Amino acid sequence: MIAPIIATVVGLGILAWSAERFVMGAATVARFLGMAPLLIGMIVIGFGTSAPEIVVSSFAAAQGTPEIALGNAFGSNIVNIGLVLAVTAIILPVIVRRGILRKEMPLLIVVTLVAWLLMSDGQLSRGDSGVLVLLLVVLLTWSVLQSRQEPDEDYAHQVDQETDSRGLSKRAAWIWLGVGLVLLVLSSRLLVWGATEIAVELGWSDLVIGLTVVAIGTSAPELASSIAAARKGENDLALGNIIGSNLFNTLGVVGIAGLIAPAAVGTDLLYRDLSMVMLMTVLLLIFGFRLHRDGRINRFEGAAFLVLWLGYTAYLVLNPS
Repeated sequence: MIAPIIATVVGLGILAWSAERFVMGAATVARFLGMAPLLIGMIVIGFGTSAPEIVVSSFAAAQGTPEIALGNAFGSNIVNIGLVLAVTAIILPVIVRRGILRKEMPLLIVVTLVAWLLMSDGQLSRGDSGVLVLLLVVLLTWSVLQSRQEPDEDYAHQVDQETDSRGLSKRAAWIWLGVGLVLLVLSSRLLVWGATEIAVELGWSDLVIGLTVVAIGTSAPELASSIAAARKGENDLALGNIIGSNLFNTLGVVGIAGLIAPAAVGTDLLYRDLSMVMLMTVLLLIFGFRLHRDGRINRFEGAAFLVLWLGYTAYLVLNPS
């Protein structure tokens, strides 16, 4: 039992550290290659922040533990709202942009419903997974086209400043990109092995391990960066990043894992866990909606999300099989 615990803790630590280095290297390399700052933020950083979930779920699916893969994807969505956004809002209320209320949040609700419908027959087939990945491609294409028609100069400027502040040379950027990717892969394999062994020893299901230990671990980079931004008073992009991450988890992470290995989908995932994803997303829409003024997720609402997540996690721990 000691070796799996050590493997899980070490895997989580290296995963969080390497994910940040991977994103840093990828964003800087993209800039050296001439990619526009807005596209770096939307695609490179967007993909990069979901890199832990992608790699962990892919290895979990390939190693015959698809429930860890699905638990990681949907558990990360729950953690992103119930822990990451909640803690960020408690530190500093989070601004809710009108565009997110009109487009991204309703889109996330629709995407979650689509995923539920595809899996409602108790299976995540390669066909279902192909639909999810195709929707992701369509969504990314639409986002790029929209950004060209209605460019967000503030966002582009912030991404530009972020890559500037790293001060990496071209060689250093390529090195961090490679090192980050290799460590992501190695730490993911270590984490999946450790989590699987712990599940066996404790009698927990793979799904619960994926929803708790693995999901919290793969969301650790977002939690750290969001807390740091909030402490600096710079968390205006926090909600957009979380919504983007949840969209990618639902379409990309679940889709890629399902393409690697089709999986049986239990009723717990369908009715307990996806219901929690939907509940938190709908509450986010309700909390963020403020007539005639800019919306905010305030400290009280952040605390409500945190209590909801803690209660859900406690239920999982007390009913782990």
